[in-house]
Amino acid sequence: MRTIYRASRVHTLSYPHTGEWVLIDDRHVQRVGSGEPPDADRVVELPGATILPGFIDTHVHLTRTGSALANRDVEAATSAQELLVLARERADEGEGPVVLLGFDESRWKDRALPGLAELDAVTSRPLMIHRADGHMALANSAALDAAGIRSDPEGVERDATGAPTGAVTRDAVERLGRWAFSSIDDNEIQELQLRAAALGASNGVTAAHEMSMPHWFGLRDLQVFLGHRDRLPMDVVPVVATMDIPQIMDLGMSAIGGDLPLDGSIGARTAAVTTPYADSPADGVTYHTDDELEAFFHAGHTAGLQVGVHAIGDRAIDQALAAWERVYAALDSRERRHFRARRHRVEHFEMASASHVERAAMLGLAVSVQPTFDRYWGQPGGLYDTGLGWERAAPMNPFRSMIDRGIEVGAGSDTPITPFDPMLSIASCEAHHDAAQRLSRLEAIRLHTSGGARVGHQEDKKGALGPGMHADMVAYDTDPMTADHVHGLRPILTVSLGREVFAR
Repeated sequence: MRTIYRASRVHTLSYPHTGEWVLIDDRHVQRVGSGEPPDADRVVELPGATILPGFIDTHVHLTRTGSALANRDVEAATSAQELLVLARERADEGEGPVVLLGFDESRWKDRALPGLAELDAVTSRPLMIHRADGHMALANSAALDAAGIRSDPEGVERDATGAPTGAVTRDAVERLGRWAFSSIDDNEIQELQLRAAALGASNGVTAAHEMSMPHWFGLRDLQVFLGHRDRLPMDVVPVVATMDIPQIMDLGMSAIGGDLPLDGSIGARTAAVTTPYADSPADGVTYHTDDELEAFFHAGHTAGLQVGVHAIGDRAIDQALAAWERVYAALDSRERRHFRARRHRVEHFEMASASHVERAAMLGLAVSVQPTFDRYWGQPGGLYDTGLGWERAAPMNPFRSMIDRGIEVGAGSDTPITPFDPMLSIASCEAHHDAAQRLSRLEAIRLHTSGGARVGHQEDKKGALGPGMHADMVAYDTDPMTADHVHGLRPILTVSLGREVFAR
């Protein structure tokens, strides 16, 4: 079926730069033009509206996002006591494990976390409360025992007497999460993923890169996703955090690794840093040896895959770059061209120095950044300043430097860690804590459209509106290119692969 979408303005991010209508034929754009539109089977009139290419979120976790929708009160908690009250309320409902998700103590006036005795007083049922970043959780005694992690030598925080404090990180938090996830059936997982995708569509996201995390959920989460992927209201490409290359080849995927963690997070003090944290003797954790990483990179590249990893701290970033440099050095000039064209990627890349940026650019690496991280935690007095000191926090997330040095950069939310909302992310690019790293409106929109398409090797189908491109587009009653502020703008229509997946 041929459909005309007629608006006041169409920004194509291609050529012609603007138009007044888009003609689509099922899943694809046939053409964009101005003046009297051609005949079509159907006409959708959008008077006064502006159409843009659909937004691409390069880093999402759908199942956790679906869970987070029922935990808005946890995200809004402002103290340990408020968090415990919410936990008691949840414990009074239903049976089985009590699971809460999304607290962020860096926003509390008193950042002290509840201890094991306080958690045990909430309920005799297993209780776990996950931090927003997923790299740390609070667990009561019943949860520690049920998940079999009480005696873990690493990851279960202990006091001076050797007793657990209730805080759990590293491998222990992954085991805790997998145990809790086992109580959720496939239908519920499917519903969580559907709710998350619907949320993104309502905010103008038409495509996303799903960061599948077997070390959190096992493979069942991915299997459920693959079973109903075509029915989701956006086009979602899975990238699995595994080093099992044959498995990924058997699944027919073109990328591997994704959010495979080389380190943890700054909030959990597990991001790998070169010197200890400002408020802790810890310097984070690395999950793989240099030799393991180099072997994985080499094997993944040789298999024809785009290989990605999660690296936040400067020590983890350096480890990733050094491993790639060793792989690259073994190639001849022709093979190096193919290497750069593969656009192996790094997620987050937050503590990248100027040297790191230059080394990544020389290797042709792509980077998936999360602009709202800077908005939430990058300001003076925020999480990064508190954990690292301003001297190290100030240069973080150098978006402008990455783009200026020729790195392919796309933007993601890492939902549910920050909202599944590209307009908030675009506003964050414009308001970076360092004025020298801010992006213009057009640059920020490109980061969330054509930038994301290039990071995911989808530039021939996504990120712009033109003949043969996917019919992914979003319409607003205010032009996002010229609006004074974009934070809070919501679409009136979202179209993904020619399907009208959201309208108001």
